[in-house]
Amino acid sequence: MPEYLVPLAVVMLALLLVPRKALNGPSMRPSHAVALLVALGAITLRYLYWRVTETLPGPESSTGETVFAWALFVIEMMVLFDTTILFSTLVRRRDNSPAADAGEARLRASDPAELPTVDVFIATYNEGLDVLEKTIIGALAIDWPADKLRVCVLDDGKRDWLREFCERKGADYFTRADNAHAKAGNINAAIARTDGDFFMVLDADFIPQRHFLYRAMGLFEDPKVGIVQAPHCFYNSDPMQSNLDMRHRMPDDQRLFFGSIMPGRDGWDTAFCCGSNSITRRTAIEAVGGGLPTGSITEDMLLTMVMLRKGYVTRYLNERLAIGLAPESLSAMYVQRARWARGAIQILFLREGPFGPGLTLHQRLMFLPLHWMIQPLMVIATLTVPAICLWTGWAPLPATRIVELVEFQIPVLLATLGTLRLIAPNAFFPLASTVHAAIQAPRILPTVVTTLIRPHGHAFKVTPKGRDAGGRAVDHVMIMLPAVLIFFTALGFATNASFNSRIVTSFEQLPILAFWACASVLVLLCVQVVAVSPDSPNRDERFRLLQKCRIGARPGKLVPARLDWLSLSEARIKALDMDEIGFNKRWLRLEIPGVGPVAARITNQRGDRLWVSFDLGEGARRDALIALLFTSGYENSPPAKSAFKVSLSMLGRILTQGSSALGGGDSGKADSPPPAWLQAQAAGE
Repeated sequence: MPEYLVPLAVVMLALLLVPRKALNGPSMRPSHAVALLVALGAITLRYLYWRVTETLPGPESSTGETVFAWALFVIEMMVLFDTTILFSTLVRRRDNSPAADAGEARLRASDPAELPTVDVFIATYNEGLDVLEKTIIGALAIDWPADKLRVCVLDDGKRDWLREFCERKGADYFTRADNAHAKAGNINAAIARTDGDFFMVLDADFIPQRHFLYRAMGLFEDPKVGIVQAPHCFYNSDPMQSNLDMRHRMPDDQRLFFGSIMPGRDGWDTAFCCGSNSITRRTAIEAVGGGLPTGSITEDMLLTMVMLRKGYVTRYLNERLAIGLAPESLSAMYVQRARWARGAIQILFLREGPFGPGLTLHQRLMFLPLHWMIQPLMVIATLTVPAICLWTGWAPLPATRIVELVEFQIPVLLATLGTLRLIAPNAFFPLASTVHAAIQAPRILPTVVTTLIRPHGHAFKVTPKGRDAGGRAVDHVMIMLPAVLIFFTALGFATNASFNSRIVTSFEQLPILAFWACASVLVLLCVQVVAVSPDSPNRDERFRLLQKCRIGARPGKLVPARLDWLSLSEARIKALDMDEIGFNKRWLRLEIPGVGPVAARITNQRGDRLWVSFDLGEGARRDALIALLFTSGYENSPPAKSAFKVSLSMLGRILTQGSSALGGGDSGKADSPPPAWLQAQAAGE
């Protein structure tokens, strides 16, 4: 084997032999992770020595090439610094589920009169009933003594229809004189009007699971815990899953953060409040002034830093205790991520931020918003380097040979990506992460620059949700920008193919640029596919139940069946005996356990499978169905596939976009009403 291939072979062998079970999940062994990171550190230091001593521009380089190469070097060092913090975070993950088990057992064995009081705050501004209904019904269904639970809808939109809805359902409805300080001000106004021992914050689209409080409240037995935070989990597809038709192949883009990074931050006592799905101790909020800080639009992260200075920590319970809406369109995602980036950078300029007094060094480092500032630069630089070099003749690593890249750079790149895959196998997918970063970068970078120049004074934008976020859309910017870059890259190779027009004079550099350009073009093509959103089916999310039910198409005759999946308006049923149903190919009675009889229209049949649709209107049965589907722990996010399968599927979408496999029945309105006997039974007569 040639000597220059030895480091690459060693890295590949090490990645294959590392015991995966010891590196991920709640039972991760820190010693294994530390050993892996020490090895990664050694190969990275070797690479850095080579990078500094052999690849930086010398006196023979032109001014332009010198500036270009140094700029890339600075970006690379910033990425390396951020990556170091990331791996330091991941190596110390804390699992709070055992403590939650003990806490739940203790709370359920307690006298209900001794349990603390909890106020549930649902902050809303312009969300419609299609979003708010589920959250309000879910909050009212939380398993906690009724006299100890108060659900408060905080409406900065001041809408009469929402006040009337809250009155009918039994939730308190709050407004305030003005909308100062947006969500933080809304919550602060509610804190002043309530007196619960704790308060839970829910965004308008997040539905708590029934057992949320019993799982989380036990962690407050530790007096230094000021906040308990649960992850943001979603019951719908995010834009990338939806636009690539890959909901069943890869997780949403926030799994790395909530599944691996937040448990790691908790191990360092630097987990932070993420707004929704959090519970806060009232005495802790009183210790920091009686309300959320309002200096940043990411008041939740700032609250954690303020509390750290008072000796309170945020504990992270990595369990699916609430489910909500991922951004339902690319435009909604851009609004959300730009707000997060702006808020994180604003914190840098505040006394309560990471540079203010009262924090340790590791706390300061972990609250630096490096990710938001570095990633857009890194992605844009990586994708544009081939075109820049082909048209200028500059070299990103002057006088570097291919064998040196194979010996030094490729091993460290492979080792870094492989280590992250080993530590977070169900959350990190290299190609998917790169494409997601690429489609955000042109939108995030202007926000980063303008916030660094002028930190405050920007308008607060609420992420569009529900009907305001859906529909077919083409992101023309992210269609045209990759197309222009691909065109100039291809034209650059055509120009350099002729000796008469060649700009790149190094025979070593052209193969490097060719490989680099091919990888960039694949990412850019994936970005273009993601930039085209499919037609929204405008249907309710489906949950796989595999639950017994009863059906019948004749008065007084019901036979056993099974629900395969169920939504708020549709279901698929497996009939155990078709002959016993009294099948009339139009209507049947569906008995859903815990909900009651429903008049269901048959929309399709395939063998012993029946697709049905129904409309429960507003009432107790609809509320019961919402509680059944959205608060009972049913999972509709399938496990992720392997990184290879995910990448292969993404590349396949460049050629074709498959249709969803969830079809099976029209959703049109019935051409005739249900029989009178069925209407009477469904109405409870």
